[in-house]
Amino acid sequence: MPRIVLVHPQIPPNTGNIARSCAAMDVELHLVAPLGFEIGDRYLKRAGLDYWPHVKLTYHPSEDYFLQFAKEKGGRLIGLSVRGKTNYLDCQYRDDDWLLFGSETEGLPQKILDACDLTCYIKMRNPHVRSLNLSVSVSVVLFESLRQLGYTATFN
Repeated sequence: MPRIVLVHPQIPPNTGNIARSCAAMDVELHLVAPLGFEIGDRYLKRAGLDYWPHVKLTYHPSEDYFLQFAKEKGGRLIGLSVRGKTNYLDCQYRDDDWLLFGSETEGLPQKILDACDLTCYIKMRNPHVRSLNLSVSVSVVLFESLRQLGYTATFN
């Protein structure tokens, strides 16, 4: 099943909402430091409510550490960015994909983008809106990948 990776997330409620979505869909969540908050941050916990025990959370102390970890585990690195080359709807997702999202203020660092096997974007209909909220973006891409891979057909 695809994995969600947040590189340098800054806003605790966004990460909490993403963690809740990951728990609900039984998807791994990987956080790459530095983070803009502490893992125990009360805002982070409040956004995830009582779902934190069900989050498959892995913390990576640096970009290099994460990249080595992902290389050892295998799978494609798919960077989601306003600078992406492929519309996320045109991507053919795989079970072992890593779906990487950058911070709310900076997006994915160039080093991470350079390491990606491909980069995707979410098309905005209104040219005056650059991007969606991070937690919304993760949900949109996560559910599309799960739909393509047939996981939504197995939900009760």
